[in-house]
Amino acid sequence: MTKEKKKKSATREWVDALVFAVIAASLIRWLLLEPFTIPTGSMEKSLLVGDFLFVSKMHYGTRIPKTPLQVPLTHQKIWGTELKSYSDLIQLPYYRLPGFTSIKRNDVVVFNYPAEYEYPVDLKTNYIKRAVAVPGDVLEIKRGQVYINGELGDNPEKMQFSYDVLTDRNLSMEFFEEYGINRDGYIAFSNGVGYLVWTTEEIAKNLEKSPAITNVTKRLDREDMGESNVFPDGAYFGWNKDNWGPLEIPGEGTTIQINEETMAKYAFTIEKYEGLKNMEVRDNKLIIDGQEVSSYTFKQNYYFMMGDNRHDSLDSRYWGFVPEDHVVGKAWFLWLSLDKHKSMFSKIRWNRFFNGID
Repeated sequence: MTKEKKKKSATREWVDALVFAVIAASLIRWLLLEPFTIPTGSMEKSLLVGDFLFVSKMHYGTRIPKTPLQVPLTHQKIWGTELKSYSDLIQLPYYRLPGFTSIKRNDVVVFNYPAEYEYPVDLKTNYIKRAVAVPGDVLEIKRGQVYINGELGDNPEKMQFSYDVLTDRNLSMEFFEEYGINRDGYIAFSNGVGYLVWTTEEIAKNLEKSPAITNVTKRLDREDMGESNVFPDGAYFGWNKDNWGPLEIPGEGTTIQINEETMAKYAFTIEKYEGLKNMEVRDNKLIIDGQEVSSYTFKQNYYFMMGDNRHDSLDSRYWGFVPEDHVVGKAWFLWLSLDKHKSMFSKIRWNRFFNGID
């Protein structure tokens, strides 16, 4: 006689369903797609604050988790607490499954913020920028314009800069909104003579035509005026955010000769991201395992990432190259967009739903 199977209780069925949902969501998030929200204006107007998008893990190949001991569906902290959501007792070597493609120039990429050294690589904060240069490219920026291998680089369609907009009037929020400039896109000067505005070249030209505006000038740093906070050493090279390079982006197999110039350009990257256990720079010499080396060959690919909002983006110009093992995936498409300055149903930007990301 067959023994009758005991029916699960309602509580047990709910628990089983919840466990299955968590496992399924974790697998999808790891293998295929991960949701991401745009938190800052560094990619305006290409991507807006309040855009919700999916990041494809498949395009560049799914990255095997480096930190496997982690609470499912968390990142750095357990939801609503300051408690770590992971243990770094086990750290696996970097490995990535085969992908559909490699990172191409001008791809919009989500990656782990390289300079956040207090976390394991795969748990660093997620950033989103545009890959303006890939391994082997020689990058140069002249008066805010990107050049690749000596040729004019492609500009994002909605690239923004900062402008001094001079006026003898107090301009209303509605005035700026008529030009497509939101409340975070302008700041009034303390002396009352105008506004600092982040916008596109096209909109800047339209502003200049307004009878309310007396002058519009793009803000650009002077050439040879080095900034000490610019990577790799702006003060040493005389580089700034608008005038930078030329510098070759290193890749796996790239070999450099060790001298004062190459150490100024690449020593930081070698030290922080190449995984060397015993390395130091001494008197512009590279010492590995106690031995001076005359050349160095890079172990992985690197990328130069910049925000489309060129004057409101902390990016590779400030903290350096993005290593390949920090790449999360390709920004694929939007699924929701909410305007934080609006209320109720007017918050929803319906025209952005399911837009692809270029």
